[in-house]
Amino acid sequence: MNEWHLASGYRFAGIASGLRSEPDRRDLAVIISDAPAAAAGVFTQNRVCAAPVQVSRARLPRADARAIVVCSGNANACTGEQGLRDARRMTELVADELQCSPEQVLVASTGVIGRPLPMPILEAGIPQAIRAATTGRDAFSHAAHAILTTDTGTKVATRRCGAITLTGFAKGAAMIGPNLATMLGFILTDAAVHPSDLQRILKIAAEQSFNCISVEGHTSTNDSVFLLANGSGPRLAGAELEALALEVRHVCVELARKIIIDAEGAEHIITIEVDGCRTDADARQIAKTIAESALVKTAVFGNDPNWGRVVSAAGYSGVAFEEKDLSLWMGDMPLYRAGTPLPFDSAAASSYLKHNREVHFKLRFTLGTGRCTFYTSDLTYEYVKLNADYTT
Repeated sequence: MNEWHLASGYRFAGIASGLRSEPDRRDLAVIISDAPAAAAGVFTQNRVCAAPVQVSRARLPRADARAIVVCSGNANACTGEQGLRDARRMTELVADELQCSPEQVLVASTGVIGRPLPMPILEAGIPQAIRAATTGRDAFSHAAHAILTTDTGTKVATRRCGAITLTGFAKGAAMIGPNLATMLGFILTDAAVHPSDLQRILKIAAEQSFNCISVEGHTSTNDSVFLLANGSGPRLAGAELEALALEVRHVCVELARKIIIDAEGAEHIITIEVDGCRTDADARQIAKTIAESALVKTAVFGNDPNWGRVVSAAGYSGVAFEEKDLSLWMGDMPLYRAGTPLPFDSAAASSYLKHNREVHFKLRFTLGTGRCTFYTSDLTYEYVKLNADYTT
């Protein structure tokens, strides 16, 4: 396991509160900033959004966040006014322990939709988690485990940027489709950054990472990514601030890739690189359409180099182009050039898919400088089985 760099001034806990049926399964996490922290967030664009999303979105950006409380196993989504009251109550329980305002506390949840939170469990568990919070690798690991649902392991990405440390962790394995995906992400730094700068940095980073992954195109109700900067390190401006922004993007991309690598039932990780479009938005629309094509995903799963499905998906993406504008490669193999199919060794192409967990499609257009790199997974029997009986 790579070394984890933990940003200073934060405490963590992840406990088994009893929210989940599995004994000793960690299901409640807290992240505490010892000093008031600048905080930013990006959230699902689904019109049906969970109570914790509504509560946290209304509180961001801000300059004085103290904590984030997270429960897994219950999404607190589609739960009406009671859900909002319960989400706010979660923040009140944290605030009571930290002696701060509930408005300084953010909240996130993940799990099954449409079930009220078992508040007696949280009434007991949240104070316990706050009192257990401490610094160090073990406490951080407990928090990273407590946010998981169907994930097979934690997803962590950390960076050092001069005197600054970035610590990120996330969850997500299915119901993954921009914008964002069924995912929670938490990125912490000890830099001092103005909240408006922090929001700008996170929005751009999310566009280039979490909004460029898809498992099945299903946008969740609970997607939330938070970025906190508690100022225990130096204040950044100018070139130093932009260097931090680049590192935040690197952390987000690493976490996003780890979500796709852990996609439920996945046997292949697919990178779709599109360049030469009129705009980055056009490139992203083409890449996203290909990534969400069931026919493309099943062809990769079956080791079938049926490249026509990739070209066809680009054609119905809604982006205007002529066939002569497009060329396609799979790995290093050219398959289609300027609208004309190329001869290729189909057995070698199938072998490329069969023997590589990570596969790469590159589409090159002749229309401009717009580009996008998008990540997805194949669609397997195991994915269908896992999601066919998720609640039963």
